[in-house]
Amino acid sequence: MSDPKYIVGIDLGTTNSIVAYTEIEKDDLLEVKPIKILKIPQLVDAGSLDEEYNLPSFLLIPGKNDVPENSLELPWDEENKIAIGHYARNRGVEIPHRLISSTKSWLCHTGVNRNEPILPWEGPDDIQKLSPVESSGAILNHIKNAWNYIMAGKDKSLNLENQEVYLTVPASFDAVARELTVKASETAGLSNITLLEEPQAAFYSWIEQLGEKFRKTIKIGDVILVCDIGGGTTDFSLIKVSEQEGELTLERIAVGDHLLVGGDNMDIALSHIISKKLAENGTKLDVWQMRSLWHNCRLGKEKLYSDKKNKSYPITLLGKGSSVIGGSIKTKLTRDDLDQNFNDGFFPICSKDEKPIKLKKAGMKELGLSYISDPAITHHLADFISKHEQSYEENIFPTAVFFNGGVMKADPLRKRIMKTLSIWAQNENKSVRELSNKDFDFAVARGAAYYGQARHGQGIRIRGGLSKSYYIGIEASLPAVPGLSAPMKALCVAPFGMEEGTETSLNQEFGLIVGEPVKFDFMGSAVRRKDKVGMILNEWQEDIEEITTIETNLEGDEGDAVPVTLEVKVTEVGTLEIWCVSKKLDKKWKLEFNVREKED
Repeated sequence: MSDPKYIVGIDLGTTNSIVAYTEIEKDDLLEVKPIKILKIPQLVDAGSLDEEYNLPSFLLIPGKNDVPENSLELPWDEENKIAIGHYARNRGVEIPHRLISSTKSWLCHTGVNRNEPILPWEGPDDIQKLSPVESSGAILNHIKNAWNYIMAGKDKSLNLENQEVYLTVPASFDAVARELTVKASETAGLSNITLLEEPQAAFYSWIEQLGEKFRKTIKIGDVILVCDIGGGTTDFSLIKVSEQEGELTLERIAVGDHLLVGGDNMDIALSHIISKKLAENGTKLDVWQMRSLWHNCRLGKEKLYSDKKNKSYPITLLGKGSSVIGGSIKTKLTRDDLDQNFNDGFFPICSKDEKPIKLKKAGMKELGLSYISDPAITHHLADFISKHEQSYEENIFPTAVFFNGGVMKADPLRKRIMKTLSIWAQNENKSVRELSNKDFDFAVARGAAYYGQARHGQGIRIRGGLSKSYYIGIEASLPAVPGLSAPMKALCVAPFGMEEGTETSLNQEFGLIVGEPVKFDFMGSAVRRKDKVGMILNEWQEDIEEITTIETNLEGDEGDAVPVTLEVKVTEVGTLEIWCVSKKLDKKWKLEFNVREKED
């Protein structure tokens, strides 16, 4: 296979997916090739193909009479049965029970088996469902086929699978979600990809926008908060500006928890506001009309925020009876609905000591997406800054903010966050400023392509590594006590900041049971930076959280314990591998992540 010609950055977004690309400079020249955005061929209506810069991350699995016959044909697939993109999103508003959305959020949902066909969630039984991994893979497969159709043609060497591909993920994705993302890309035939955190990618785009001017915009000692609020998640990261040997350096020093709150939550909130108004006038919506209203509110929110002149957005819902047209329901979403709901509900002014509200959990709940109980994003921001200030030796209160994500395109929402941060900064005797983002839609994809250029020596790189410290549960060796289980200790197997392409080993030996399946609790912490490989913690309170189990089954006589040590590797791709190594048997076994994790 020939060397790749292109660097390709893919933003696999909750709401939209974007592809950026640039040519690889092979002559060691100082010229940096421009970064371009790919126009992606897709269905924009039944039987109508067009090219758009964004591919909405929606999959429509229509029934027999839901779309005209042969209307889903694609240039590369005449037998295509699933719509992806603009048409899927728009037609899905009318038949939401056949629409798969928020695929990326499902990919990191620990309460379901992400390899099982469960989507569309609560969809009809007569539909061939997809797993979250398959759904993500289907979007990537469409991107691959679109690239090959537009960019490669008959030259197979230019196929996307033969290029240098960087795929972005939320910074808060744990090791399991990252591995499943890689698995999804492999189902699409993209086996040579590298993962990159979305907030870092967005900030790379800012550097690329400014060129060398960025060095005059930030200064040594700055701590930059990257606030990335997209359709499904809220991602916080802190990047520290330092100096090393006279050169400016950037280091990602903190990553927030995975927060399932974003544009989806806001759309749901708006749909409930509208449905309440309808109910007051005697019109009660059923579950599928509510889902349709939800998607309508998403479109309305985007239209209202994209143009300040727009004061309202008309909404039409299909009726319940056979007379669809005659029974349709008409209403509207207004700008006042947005302002009144978002300011106090999602971005309230609060103190820096504010903690997210934790509601008492019910004994039983649905297994849908696990949205967080407190939708107030400023509460979570306060908690993020406070927790990481406590765990860091220096003062790391942010001095600058870089906003990204579809939600942050709305100027009123950015101002609301800046107002909150400014109040906190005054109490710290500091000031905080906003770094301008000229490209909210394409920043992550462009930044991923720029990162590829930086790896070729044509740009500055952000030091990062693992965004968490990882641990395996070790059962304490103590006498049995009636009514009490043996206490669990936490063994650090991979520290915060461990860099891609590096590996380490633990000198301690442990007895690994053979001849039967064995499982280990796998845990992580975003705030314990000082823990070293091999440290055993007896107590950790709330600093360490359970993520999943890891398991293996070693051949041997059942019940025997084989002495093993552990080897840990952070791959170049950005995934974590843990191996059990037996010198006695001259063998090693990879510990596999279990994808049906403990439920909340």
